[in-house]
Amino acid sequence: QVQLVESGGGLVRTGGSLRLACAASGRTFSFYTWNMGWFRQAPGKEREFVANIGWIGDAAYYADSVKGRFTISRDNRQNTVYLQMNSLKAEDTAVYYCAATKNNLYGDSSQYPYWGQGTQVTVSS
Repeated sequence: QVQLVESGGGLVRTGGSLRLACAASGRTFSFYTWNMGWFRQAPGKEREFVANIGWIGDAAYYADSVKGRFTISRDNRQNTVYLQMNSLKAEDTAVYYCAATKNNLYGDSSQYPYWGQGTQVTVSS
């Protein structure tokens, strides 16, 4: 059984920062062999790709909407992936999900077999 548990969401003002974390666990889940991604879903909208990081942390990809503001990182010793979010905007308000994939099609949510339950991020002006 694989578990991904997000934390760090909350309410923040426009221009503020938040750091999300996603802790992975599972008896047979070798975190260091999985590419990890962050997605988000705003009310009334489809889930969208935010960022992805390769299994050894050497490559990262971002949606254009967050490039330069968000940074994805991982700690393979702690089985945790992070999303540092700076200069937050109202349009960043969404439920943020972490997910795991073995695939290189990092922007396609259907390629991620494992998902967390999500954490709410609300950005107010």
